[in-house]
Parts: sequence; C-alpha cells; structure tokens
Amino acid sequence: MATSGVAASPIKYCLQLPVQCPRLREKRVSVSNFGRSRSHCTVSTQKYHPRRMPLVKCAMEASFGGSTDDSAAIFPRINVKDPYKRLGINKEASEDEIQAARNFLIQRYAGHKPSVDAIEAAHDKIIMQKFYDRKNPKVDIKKKVREMKQSRVVQAVTSRFRTPATKFIVKTSIAFIVLGALTVLFPTEEGPTLQVAISLITAIYFIHDRLKNKLRAFLYGAGAFIFSWLLGTFLMVSVVPPIFKVPRSLEVTTSLITYVLLWVSSTYLI
Repeated sequence: MATSGVAASPIKYCLQLPVQCPRLREKRVSVSNFGRSRSHCTVSTQKYHPRRMPLVKCAMEASFGGSTDDSAAIFPRINVKDPYKRLGINKEASEDEIQAARNFLIQRYAGHKPSVDAIEAAHDKIIMQKFYDRKNPKVDIKKKVREMKQSRVVQAVTSRFRTPATKFIVKTSIAFIVLGALTVLFPTEEGPTLQVAISLITAIYFIHDRLKNKLRAFLYGAGAFIFSWLLGTFLMVSVVPPIFKVPRSLEVTTSLITYVLLWVSSTYLI
C-alpha cells in the first residue's frame, strides 16, 4: 500500500480475549490502523487453557471456610457436659466405638489444645464409668421382670388364667368376703371348719359356672383348696410370725389366706 509516495504496510493490533470456559475458542481480531483499509477477523483453532489463580482461590476459601488447614480448628462441643454427647456416641456404644470416636476427634482437632483436653476428658470419664459398671453391676428390675414373663414356666402358668366378666368378678368377691367376715366375727374353739367347707363348695360352684364341666370343676376346686390350705399353713408357721405378731389364731388366719387363693382360682382359673 502506498501513502504519500512511501510504501508501507498497515500496522495491525492484535487483541486476545481470554474466555475461562474451556469449550470456547480464543478469538483473535486484527484491525487496520487506517480507517478505509480492509479489516478482517480470524478465529484461531487453539484451545484456551485457564491459568491457575492461587491468590483468588485462597481468598475464596478464606471467605467460605473451605480452607484445608484444620490445625487451628476448635471442637464445637467443647463445653458439652455429657461425655457421650461430647464424643457424639450413644450410651450403648462399645469400647471399640468409643476409642474410634476419640481417635477421630483427636486427629481432627489436634491443633487446638483445649479441644484435645475436652475430648480426652470425655473419653476418660466414659472409660472409668464403664469400668465401674462392670465391677459393680446394677440389677435391672425391668429387664428381670421381662425375662421372667418370657420364661416358659411363667407363660404356662399365666395361660391357665383368664379375666372373666366384671359381673362375675363382683359375685365371687362378695361370696368370699362374706365367708371371711363370718370367720373373723364368729370364731369357734374347733376352728372355722364350717366356713372352710362352704368356701370349698363355693369355689367348685363358681368354677363349674365358668367351665361348664363337673369333673374339671371338682378337680380344680379340690386342688386349689389343698394348695391354698398348705400354703396358708406354711406362711403362718414359718414366714409371718418372725416378721410380725398376728392377733388371730392360726386356723383363722390360714382360713383367710385360703379364701383369697380360692377366690383367685374360682374367678380366673381356666
């Protein structure tokens, strides 16, 4: 190109527009320094490779808490009083789980001494409590009762009893309360023989009324009467006198115990 008799080539300015997206291409624009000269635009085929910006990255990590340097991290549960909650475990955790929780927290908050001390204190307290409980085991009453109810013997016994209608319970209760009142109010030198015989007949009658079987009613009634009388005699001879003195005679107190057991048998036994 000639300008004022001097040969010269147009000066070109190259502007590079970097784009951070790797899918886009780098654009190269060439512009002539003369207003009327022909200008053109070319697109290079080279991919743009983004450069690392460590300063910007560090600033972002500091703003959002994404720093990988946990040397000065503070344990968030440092002031929790419960040692199990402080370590983040439950009270049924095994010793291996307790040790694993302690090691994990110690490794994570190793750069902060108060956090390490709090973790160690919680771990030591739990271990000492486990050792004390193992040396002085506590009796879990609820667990023992549950195990007793689940035993075959208890289930076999409880399966022989059933709660009847409320009307039937009231009727049997009134009958045996009257027998007990007669035994206490009208004692005899020979003992409450008549009242005891009436209680046996009453028990057989009520059992038959529920089961509708004479043989079973007689066997259940007679067996309940013998067991009740023997148990009442044993209690009044060996168990009750050492504890407290009974104002009534042996026969009267034994009869009252027999009435209670006969009432249970005639009302609930099946």
